[in-house]
Amino acid sequence: MSEPQNSASTGSERKVDLREVERLVTAIEDDLAKVRSGSADVQALRDEVDSLKQLLDSGATTHEPVHDRLRSLHGLLDTLVDDAIQGARYVAEIGRMLGM
Repeated sequence: MSEPQNSASTGSERKVDLREVERLVTAIEDDLAKVRSGSADVQALRDEVDSLKQLLDSGATTHEPVHDRLRSLHGLLDTLVDDAIQGARYVAEIGRMLGM
């Protein structure tokens, strides 16, 4: 009798180019520094970028948490409409990283 496959492990942990993610986090962080504070969406994005940066700095060996954070960033950037943030470019880059 064959063992059932663990569907949670097949394809759920996609590889992400961590250097590319670090570069993207730095670019978003630089843009966020230019944005006036006060918007809850901007603060949520800052918090998510900080969280992703800490995750990358922790030396995490699994890609799934990074993948989850990128999805969250994708959603936050998708909702922000601000000239100081080049959201469309970041959304496209994150989407490409996620294979969307």
